[in-house]
Amino acid sequence: MISKFKIAVSGAAVTDCCAPGATLLAEEVGREIVRQGCILITGATTGIAHYAARGTKKEGGVSIGFSPAVSEAEHSRSYKLPTDVFDVIVYTGFDYTGRDLLMTRAADGVIIICGRIGTLHEFTVAFEDQKPIGVLEGSGGTADKIWELSTGPHRGIKKIVFNKDPKKLVASLIKLIEKEKRPNKDLRTKNIKIR
Repeated sequence: MISKFKIAVSGAAVTDCCAPGATLLAEEVGREIVRQGCILITGATTGIAHYAARGTKKEGGVSIGFSPAVSEAEHSRSYKLPTDVFDVIVYTGFDYTGRDLLMTRAADGVIIICGRIGTLHEFTVAFEDQKPIGVLEGSGGTADKIWELSTGPHRGIKKIVFNKDPKKLVASLIKLIEKEKRPNKDLRTKNIKIR
């Protein structure tokens, strides 16, 4: 199966703030991303991202990690991050905030599972970039605050889908991505001359 889209999973590296079962749900989200023909992108970290990547690997899919480190040695030794479940790791050298920006912008859509302040940062980047976002409801942490955060400032949730079911969440996010990727009908019908 040819992969259609790159979906980033953002979530807590330390899962003590997550709801019970959030790590199992993250693994299932990773599996669903593969089952529905997509590639997983994460921050190449522990916790939720690692569980999602583990699910992707168990399903035979492709997992790409964006590391905050400048090299594999720094990734493993200084940041103490895993390498076992990633097919490709992009060593950004931009620490966590720069890594978050690159990872989020490389994705076609982002799924938020549980999370802490780093997840909030990745959500904010995706939200401001108007990327399609999926939120795994009931997973705890940042994910359970997204509704209030996105409706409170009156910005709206047009490109955010919420669901407790990993399969339905991934499917809904893919529909949003497909809608975003559709060519503009006005541009196709105009006669444009290029010199």
